[in-house]
Amino acid sequence: MKIDPFVEIFTPMNILEFASDAPLLYRILLIIILAGGTHLIVTLIRYLSQLLLVGRQDTIRIGSSDFVKRFPRVATIVTILESTLTFVIYFMAIGFILQEFNLSLRAYLASTTVIGLAIGFGSQGLVQDIVIGLTLIFSNLLKVGDVVELTGQIGRVESVGLRFTVLINLHGQRIHLPNRNIGMISQFRGGSIRAYVDFQIPEGATAKRISQIINPLASALYNQHRAIVMEEPENFGQQDTIKGGWRYIRYKFKLWPGQGALIETNFRQMALARLRSVFPDYADWMINITYRSERLIIKDGGLIDEADPDLPSDQV
Repeated sequence: MKIDPFVEIFTPMNILEFASDAPLLYRILLIIILAGGTHLIVTLIRYLSQLLLVGRQDTIRIGSSDFVKRFPRVATIVTILESTLTFVIYFMAIGFILQEFNLSLRAYLASTTVIGLAIGFGSQGLVQDIVIGLTLIFSNLLKVGDVVELTGQIGRVESVGLRFTVLINLHGQRIHLPNRNIGMISQFRGGSIRAYVDFQIPEGATAKRISQIINPLASALYNQHRAIVMEEPENFGQQDTIKGGWRYIRYKFKLWPGQGALIETNFRQMALARLRSVFPDYADWMINITYRSERLIIKDGGLIDEADPDLPSDQV
Protein backbone atom coordinates (compact mmCIF):
# COMPACT_ATOMS: atom_id res chain seq x y z
CA MET A 1 0.00 0.00 0.00
CA LYS A 2 1.43 3.36 -1.04
CA ILE A 3 1.37 6.05 1.64
CA ASP A 4 0.80 9.68 0.67
CA PRO A 5 3.95 11.80 1.43
CA PHE A 6 1.74 14.20 3.38
CA VAL A 7 0.81 11.34 5.70
CA GLU A 8 4.45 10.53 6.39
CA ILE A 9 4.89 13.90 8.10
CA PHE A 10 2.27 12.94 10.68
CA THR A 11 3.39 9.31 11.00
CA PRO A 12 6.23 9.00 13.52
CA MET A 13 8.73 6.27 12.51
CA ASN A 14 6.45 5.38 9.55
CA ILE A 15 4.34 3.13 11.71
CA LEU A 16 1.57 2.95 9.19
CA GLU A 17 4.01 2.00 6.43
CA PHE A 18 5.39 -0.73 8.68
CA ALA A 19 1.86 -2.10 9.07
CA SER A 20 0.86 -1.56 5.44
CA ASP A 21 0.78 -5.30 4.74
CA ALA A 22 -1.48 -6.04 7.70
CA PRO A 23 -5.23 -6.57 7.23
CA LEU A 24 -7.43 -3.46 7.06
CA LEU A 25 -9.05 -4.10 10.44
CA TYR A 26 -5.66 -4.35 12.13
CA ARG A 27 -4.46 -1.10 10.56
CA ILE A 28 -7.57 0.74 11.72
CA LEU A 29 -7.18 -0.75 15.20
CA LEU A 30 -3.54 0.37 15.23
CA ILE A 31 -4.54 3.95 14.39
CA ILE A 32 -7.11 3.97 17.19
CA ILE A 33 -4.57 2.57 19.68
CA LEU A 34 -1.97 5.17 18.67
CA ALA A 35 -4.50 7.99 18.99
CA GLY A 36 -5.68 6.76 22.39
CA GLY A 37 -2.12 6.28 23.62
CA THR A 38 -1.11 9.77 22.51
CA HIS A 39 -4.19 11.21 24.23
CA LEU A 40 -3.24 9.35 27.40
CA ILE A 41 0.27 10.82 27.27
CA VAL A 42 -1.16 14.35 26.89
CA THR A 43 -3.46 13.79 29.88
CA LEU A 44 -0.56 12.44 31.95
CA ILE A 45 1.58 15.47 31.10
CA ARG A 46 -1.26 17.77 32.19
CA TYR A 47 -1.62 15.94 35.49
CA LEU A 48 2.12 16.00 36.19
CA SER A 49 2.36 19.72 35.40
CA GLN A 50 -0.45 20.47 37.85
CA LEU A 51 1.10 18.19 40.45
CA LEU A 52 4.42 20.03 40.21
CA LEU A 53 2.64 23.36 40.54
CA VAL A 54 0.49 22.45 43.53
CA GLY A 55 2.98 20.30 45.42
CA ARG A 56 2.44 17.00 47.16
CA GLN A 57 1.56 18.45 50.54
CA ASP A 58 -1.02 20.91 49.25
CA THR A 59 -4.64 20.16 50.13
CA ILE A 60 -5.93 21.27 46.72
CA ARG A 61 -7.12 18.33 44.67
CA ILE A 62 -5.66 18.18 41.18
CA GLY A 63 -8.22 19.11 38.52
CA SER A 64 -10.74 20.38 41.08
CA SER A 65 -12.56 23.72 40.93
CA ASP A 66 -10.31 24.93 43.77
CA PHE A 67 -7.29 24.42 41.53
CA VAL A 68 -8.93 26.47 38.77
CA LYS A 69 -9.75 29.26 41.23
CA ARG A 70 -6.24 29.35 42.66
CA PHE A 71 -4.37 29.08 39.35
CA PRO A 72 -6.79 30.46 36.72
CA ARG A 73 -4.12 31.32 34.17
CA VAL A 74 -2.33 27.98 34.40
CA ALA A 75 -5.62 26.08 34.32
CA THR A 76 -6.70 28.01 31.23
CA ILE A 77 -3.43 27.44 29.37
CA VAL A 78 -3.42 23.74 30.23
CA THR A 79 -7.06 23.36 29.19
CA ILE A 80 -6.49 25.10 25.86
CA LEU A 81 -3.36 23.08 25.07
CA GLU A 82 -4.95 19.79 26.07
CA SER A 83 -8.11 20.48 24.08
CA THR A 84 -6.12 21.56 21.02
CA LEU A 85 -3.82 18.54 21.10
CA THR A 86 -6.73 16.17 21.69
CA PHE A 87 -8.59 17.65 18.73
CA VAL A 88 -5.53 17.35 16.48
CA ILE A 89 -4.91 13.74 17.57
CA TYR A 90 -8.41 12.49 16.79
CA PHE A 91 -8.79 14.74 13.76
CA MET A 92 -5.72 13.19 12.17
CA ALA A 93 -6.75 9.70 13.32
CA ILE A 94 -10.04 10.06 11.46
CA GLY A 95 -8.11 11.23 8.40
CA PHE A 96 -5.80 8.21 8.53
CA ILE A 97 -8.77 5.85 8.91
CA LEU A 98 -10.51 7.42 5.92
CA GLN A 99 -7.33 7.04 3.91
CA GLU A 100 -7.43 3.32 4.59
CA PHE A 101 -10.66 3.38 2.58
CA ASN A 102 -8.80 5.12 -0.29
CA LEU A 103 -10.10 8.60 0.57
CA SER A 104 -7.54 11.38 0.06
CA LEU A 105 -6.24 13.00 3.22
CA ARG A 106 -5.88 16.31 1.39
CA ALA A 107 -9.55 16.20 0.38
CA TYR A 108 -10.48 15.43 3.99
CA LEU A 109 -8.48 18.42 5.26
CA ALA A 110 -9.92 20.71 2.58
CA SER A 111 -13.53 19.72 3.31
CA THR A 112 -13.15 20.08 7.06
CA THR A 113 -11.56 23.52 6.57
CA VAL A 114 -14.61 24.69 4.62
CA ILE A 115 -16.94 23.24 7.25
CA GLY A 116 -14.86 24.89 9.99
CA LEU A 117 -15.16 28.30 8.32
CA ALA A 118 -18.92 27.90 8.03
CA ILE A 119 -19.20 26.94 11.70
CA GLY A 120 -16.93 29.85 12.62
CA PHE A 121 -19.19 32.38 10.93
CA GLY A 122 -22.16 30.94 12.77
CA SER A 123 -20.39 30.97 16.14
CA GLN A 124 -19.14 34.54 16.32
CA GLY A 125 -20.63 35.00 19.78
CA LEU A 126 -18.73 31.98 21.05
CA VAL A 127 -15.50 33.33 19.56
CA GLN A 128 -16.10 36.70 21.23
CA ASP A 129 -16.67 34.98 24.58
CA ILE A 130 -13.39 33.08 24.28
CA VAL A 131 -11.32 36.08 23.14
CA ILE A 132 -12.66 38.33 25.91
CA GLY A 133 -12.30 35.50 28.44
CA LEU A 134 -8.63 35.10 27.54
CA THR A 135 -8.18 38.88 27.84
CA LEU A 136 -9.76 38.92 31.30
CA ILE A 137 -7.64 36.00 32.49
CA PHE A 138 -4.24 37.06 31.18
CA SER A 139 -4.60 40.79 31.83
CA ASN A 140 -5.59 40.05 35.46
CA LEU A 141 -8.54 42.44 35.30
CA LEU A 142 -10.68 40.11 37.39
CA LYS A 143 -9.49 37.95 40.25
CA VAL A 144 -11.37 35.31 42.16
CA GLY A 145 -12.74 36.87 45.35
CA ASP A 146 -13.07 40.42 43.98
CA VAL A 147 -16.38 42.20 44.51
CA VAL A 148 -17.32 43.79 41.21
CA GLU A 149 -20.20 45.22 39.23
CA LEU A 150 -20.60 43.72 35.76
CA THR A 151 -23.47 44.62 33.43
CA GLY A 152 -25.53 45.84 36.39
CA GLN A 153 -24.85 42.76 38.54
CA ILE A 154 -22.93 43.10 41.81
CA GLY A 155 -21.25 40.04 43.25
CA ARG A 156 -18.09 38.28 44.30
CA VAL A 157 -16.13 36.68 41.46
CA GLU A 158 -16.25 32.90 41.74
CA SER A 159 -14.53 32.05 38.46
CA VAL A 160 -13.40 33.58 35.18
CA GLY A 161 -13.72 31.13 32.31
CA LEU A 162 -13.35 31.14 28.57
CA ARG A 163 -17.09 31.56 28.02
CA PHE A 164 -18.59 32.79 31.26
CA THR A 165 -17.64 34.87 34.29
CA VAL A 166 -19.46 33.62 37.39
CA LEU A 167 -20.53 35.92 40.23
CA ILE A 168 -22.05 35.09 43.61
CA ASN A 169 -24.41 37.89 44.64
CA LEU A 170 -25.66 38.97 48.05
CA HIS A 171 -28.40 36.33 48.03
CA GLY A 172 -26.02 33.48 47.20
CA GLN A 173 -27.21 33.25 43.61
CA ARG A 174 -24.67 32.06 41.06
CA ILE A 175 -24.82 34.40 38.06
CA HIS A 176 -23.24 33.31 34.77
CA LEU A 177 -22.37 36.31 32.59
CA PRO A 178 -21.31 35.72 28.96
CA ASN A 179 -17.92 37.34 28.54
CA ARG A 180 -19.00 39.21 25.39
CA ASN A 181 -21.54 41.18 27.47
CA ILE A 182 -18.88 42.61 29.79
CA GLY A 183 -18.33 46.19 28.62
CA MET A 184 -17.32 47.84 31.89
CA ILE A 185 -15.76 46.41 35.04
CA SER A 186 -16.31 48.24 38.32
CA GLN A 187 -14.16 46.82 41.12
CA PHE A 188 -14.82 47.65 44.76
CA ARG A 189 -11.57 47.75 46.69
CA GLY A 190 -11.96 45.87 49.92
CA GLY A 191 -15.20 44.43 48.58
CA SER A 192 -17.42 47.13 50.05
CA ILE A 193 -18.57 50.72 50.14
CA ARG A 194 -18.42 52.93 53.22
CA ALA A 195 -21.41 54.83 54.54
CA TYR A 196 -20.67 57.72 56.89
CA VAL A 197 -23.54 58.84 59.12
CA ASP A 198 -23.11 62.19 60.86
CA PHE A 199 -25.32 63.03 63.86
CA GLN A 200 -25.31 66.72 64.71
CA ILE A 201 -24.97 67.35 68.43
CA PRO A 202 -27.76 69.70 69.58
CA GLU A 203 -27.25 72.55 72.00
CA GLY A 204 -26.97 71.37 75.57
CA ALA A 205 -26.05 67.80 74.56
CA THR A 206 -22.71 66.04 74.65
CA ALA A 207 -21.03 63.64 72.27
CA LYS A 208 -21.06 61.03 75.03
CA ARG A 209 -24.85 61.26 75.39
CA ILE A 210 -25.44 60.94 71.64
CA SER A 211 -23.09 57.95 71.53
CA GLN A 212 -25.00 56.26 74.34
CA ILE A 213 -28.15 56.52 72.22
CA ILE A 214 -26.70 55.53 68.84
CA ASN A 215 -24.14 52.86 69.78
CA PRO A 216 -26.73 50.19 70.70
CA LEU A 217 -28.64 50.86 67.46
CA ALA A 218 -25.50 50.55 65.33
CA SER A 219 -24.49 47.30 67.03
CA ALA A 220 -28.01 45.87 66.68
CA LEU A 221 -28.04 46.72 62.97
CA TYR A 222 -24.73 44.91 62.49
CA ASN A 223 -25.88 41.82 64.39
CA GLN A 224 -29.15 41.64 62.46
CA HIS A 225 -27.75 42.27 58.96
CA ARG A 226 -24.24 40.83 58.93
CA ALA A 227 -24.49 39.88 55.27
CA ILE A 228 -24.95 43.58 54.41
CA VAL A 229 -23.10 45.33 57.25
CA MET A 230 -19.76 43.62 56.81
CA GLU A 231 -17.95 44.94 59.89
CA GLU A 232 -18.81 46.31 63.31
CA PRO A 233 -19.76 50.00 62.86
CA GLU A 234 -17.09 52.42 63.98
CA ASN A 235 -17.67 55.56 66.05
CA PHE A 236 -15.15 58.33 65.36
CA GLY A 237 -16.37 60.48 68.21
CA GLN A 238 -16.99 64.21 68.15
CA GLN A 239 -16.01 66.16 65.04
CA ASP A 240 -15.98 69.96 64.75
CA THR A 241 -16.67 71.88 61.56
CA ILE A 242 -13.97 74.38 60.70
CA LYS A 243 -16.24 77.35 59.97
CA GLY A 244 -19.77 76.09 60.46
CA GLY A 245 -19.75 76.26 64.22
CA TRP A 246 -21.55 73.00 64.87
CA ARG A 247 -20.49 69.66 66.25
CA TYR A 248 -21.35 66.17 65.11
CA ILE A 249 -20.54 62.50 65.71
CA ARG A 250 -19.49 60.36 62.76
CA TYR A 251 -20.19 56.63 62.36
CA LYS A 252 -18.75 54.47 59.62
CA PHE A 253 -20.58 51.45 58.19
CA LYS A 254 -18.87 49.04 55.80
CA LEU A 255 -21.62 47.82 53.48
CA TRP A 256 -22.10 45.38 50.64
CA PRO A 257 -22.23 47.56 47.49
CA GLY A 258 -25.69 48.74 46.51
CA GLN A 259 -27.24 48.22 49.95
CA GLY A 260 -27.27 51.80 51.21
CA ALA A 261 -31.05 51.75 51.62
CA LEU A 262 -30.60 49.89 54.91
CA ILE A 263 -28.83 52.94 56.35
CA GLU A 264 -31.01 55.56 54.65
CA THR A 265 -34.30 54.03 55.79
CA ASN A 266 -34.17 51.57 58.69
CA PHE A 267 -31.21 52.90 60.61
CA ARG A 268 -31.94 56.57 60.01
CA GLN A 269 -35.58 56.25 61.10
CA MET A 270 -34.70 54.24 64.21
CA ALA A 271 -31.97 56.70 65.17
CA LEU A 272 -34.22 59.72 64.60
CA ALA A 273 -37.02 58.23 66.69
CA ARG A 274 -34.63 57.38 69.53
CA LEU A 275 -33.00 60.83 69.47
CA ARG A 276 -36.38 62.60 69.46
CA SER A 277 -37.42 60.62 72.52
CA VAL A 278 -34.59 62.37 74.36
CA PHE A 279 -34.33 65.61 72.35
CA PRO A 280 -37.85 66.47 71.07
CA ASP A 281 -36.56 69.21 68.74
CA TYR A 282 -34.07 66.96 66.96
CA ALA A 283 -34.69 67.54 63.22
CA ASP A 284 -34.37 65.16 60.32
CA TRP A 285 -31.78 67.36 58.58
CA MET A 286 -29.43 66.92 61.54
CA ILE A 287 -28.61 63.40 60.30
CA ASN A 288 -26.45 63.36 57.17
CA ILE A 289 -25.41 60.28 55.20
CA THR A 290 -22.60 60.20 52.67
CA TYR A 291 -21.00 57.35 50.74
CA ARG A 292 -17.42 56.86 49.81
CA SER A 293 -15.76 54.01 48.03
CA GLU A 294 -12.54 53.24 46.25
CA ARG A 295 -13.44 51.74 42.92
CA LEU A 296 -11.44 50.79 39.87
CA ILE A 297 -13.55 51.30 36.78
CA ILE A 298 -12.19 49.67 33.64
CA LYS A 299 -13.85 50.76 30.42
CA ASP A 300 -12.73 50.50 26.82
CA GLY A 301 -9.24 49.51 27.92
CA GLY A 302 -8.86 52.62 30.11
CA LEU A 303 -8.61 52.80 33.90
CA ILE A 304 -10.59 55.31 35.92
CA ASP A 305 -9.66 55.41 39.60
CA GLU A 306 -12.39 56.71 41.87
CA ALA A 307 -10.79 57.28 45.26
CA ASP A 308 -12.14 58.69 48.50
CA PRO A 309 -12.32 62.43 49.00
CA ASP A 310 -9.84 63.81 51.46
CA LEU A 311 -10.56 62.46 54.93
CA PRO A 312 -8.57 62.20 58.12
CA SER A 313 -6.45 59.05 57.93
CA ASP A 314 -8.39 57.42 60.75
CA GLN A 315 -11.72 57.87 58.95
CA VAL A 316 -10.95 56.24 55.62
